Amino acid sequence: MPEVTIDPAWLAEHLDAPEIAIADCCFALMQPELGRQQYEAGHIPGAYYFDLNQDLSSPVQKHGGRHPLPDPDRLSAKLSRMGITSSTLVIAYDDSQFGFAARFWWLLRYLGHDRVFVLNGGFTNWKNLGYPVTTIEPPAKSGNFTPQVRTDWIVDIEAVKAKKDLPNVALIDSREAERYRGEREPIDPIAGHIPGAVNYPWQAVTDDRGFLESQDWSDLESKEEILVYCGSGVTACVNLLSLADAGIDRAKLYPGSWSDWCSYQV
Repeated sequence: MPEVTIDPAWLAEHLDAPEIAIADCCFALMQPELGRQQYEAGHIPGAYYFDLNQDLSSPVQKHGGRHPLPDPDRLSAKLSRMGITSSTLVIAYDDSQFGFAARFWWLLRYLGHDRVFVLNGGFTNWKNLGYPVTTIEPPAKSGNFTPQVRTDWIVDIEAVKAKKDLPNVALIDSREAERYRGEREPIDPIAGHIPGAVNYPWQAVTDDRGFLESQDWSDLESKEEILVYCGSGVTACVNLLSLADAGIDRAKLYPGSWSDWCSYQV
């Protein structure tokens, strides 16, 4: 079994296995309804839809960023309706180079469930390979997902301020290089990055077809602590997935990310 990804051929062979649960995480930031519409038009058989805004985030406040972490009990209730128990193998997919599936992957592990993977190549590759697609939504099941929140997996703005300049700490900005350099900022009110952060764009984790590629994280091997952020704590999870794939599983997420940092500057 792979570290972080599932091969589509493997999933196709195990679609009917009762110990498998599938999450469709397709989403479009600028068209929030599109993901659900695409799911209704066709998805992997047995997949349940998870909306970034409705399921994988909580309501936006003054601080905390554009996609605050969801309420653990609320998310756990939906996971239970997927039939998930402690032994369930969960597979998430999207069509955005893991941009949203990795958020789901990280959240499940944050809630204590390690048997979760992302579908390598995403939904487009699944369809291109001729594997089945359906418009039928699966019924609710009876599961028992009990969250065991790993609170030490996240940091807030005060922790980032206190740790970011320490020699044994790495602060990673996961956004595109242009946003990191402050050359453009399409979403947040301020351009730039957190002082001291180094740039590892999340898009480099996959090739242009959405397949995982090995990244060189050797510069971080000597660091005792790795803090990762992006615009709002979503695509940073792609880098966290890549780090885990490389055997570096001590990295922490700054959930509020740049959007939270900005909220204290304006």
